[in-house]
Amino acid sequence: MFDWLIVGAGFAGSVLAERLASQRDERVLLIDRRPHIGGNAYDRYDDAGVLMQQYGPHIFHTNSEAVFEHLSQFTRWRPYEHRVLANVDGMLVPIPINLDTVNRLYGLSLDSNQLAEWFASRAEHCDPIKTSEDVVVSTVGRELYEKFFRGYTKKQWGVEPSQLDKSVAARVPTRLNRDDRYFGDEYQFMPLHGYTRMFERMLDHPNINVMLQTDFEELRNEVFYRRLIFTGPIDEYFNFRFGNLPYRSLRFEHVTLDKRQHQPVAVVNYPQTEAYTRVTEYKHLTGQEHPKTSLTYEFPSDAGDPYYPVPRAENAEIYKRYEKLAIAQQNVWFVGRLATYRYYNMDQVVGQALATFRRINKEIPARNSAAFATASVAAE
Repeated sequence: MFDWLIVGAGFAGSVLAERLASQRDERVLLIDRRPHIGGNAYDRYDDAGVLMQQYGPHIFHTNSEAVFEHLSQFTRWRPYEHRVLANVDGMLVPIPINLDTVNRLYGLSLDSNQLAEWFASRAEHCDPIKTSEDVVVSTVGRELYEKFFRGYTKKQWGVEPSQLDKSVAARVPTRLNRDDRYFGDEYQFMPLHGYTRMFERMLDHPNINVMLQTDFEELRNEVFYRRLIFTGPIDEYFNFRFGNLPYRSLRFEHVTLDKRQHQPVAVVNYPQTEAYTRVTEYKHLTGQEHPKTSLTYEFPSDAGDPYYPVPRAENAEIYKRYEKLAIAQQNVWFVGRLATYRYYNMDQVVGQALATFRRINKEIPARNSAAFATASVAAE
């Protein structure tokens, strides 16, 4: 008998499992249908001995000291500032677009003030700004939109940027200076020994039982538990009552090359050419010394494991119907990107999980061992 059944051993489920076990002394059964913990952040050593990430690059960055300090209990860190180049017009130029991007592409020598004027002369007025296309063309104009955003976004999401919510393009800033870091957050690090090691330490508690390759539907009526935390797709939990919520998936091709380095930065984007969106070289992220190098090519797809909720107005309406059902559930919490149909970064998922734990701690007294023996119930 368990106090909690938690479905999904990614960031949301693992953070909550550790908090409930260590802070409330409650018994947790954590399950995942995959054969490993860590969710999409799972990393491993490949056959060549290179530390790589099974589901593409995951770079930790946050402005939240609380999130950073919480995860620091389970890992030491390697400082790392992520840089991305885009293959545009046969050149590798910085993305997000900055001063160097424009000067290299057009053979100019603008300064920051001149670049602001250059953008303004090309920007298209959009009022109101509703879509991802609106965000970009109203900032840098249509030519750069076509070069950097339209093709990449259409590959990534399967629809035109004009059909996507503005929040997608708003994630990528435009800079007037030469700052070529992909993120501007205060805390930018990689777990020193990888994400999987961090998750192993997080879940190393006698109150936590982990079952992998375990599907919730097969287990939900077989295990006694008092409360449930669900981090999987919310439409799946409710048996697709209102239809499927659209998600984008990814197909990965992992390659090992017999050389020390393949590309100048960890990630190169391909907005104009190729069927894949980006290529990741992991040794830039990990700092590993190795005579070989491993890469991942990413191919977006509609089929496969759900990775990204598709931010469109009609999808938001479907989610609202599921959300009403979720709110009405007793002793069930929905947490994480898939369960709340939000395009969250890793640190945002950790923050959401910690906030959920605070609500649980405030609303529900910790388990009374004597009462638990007679009060446990099976899931409905």
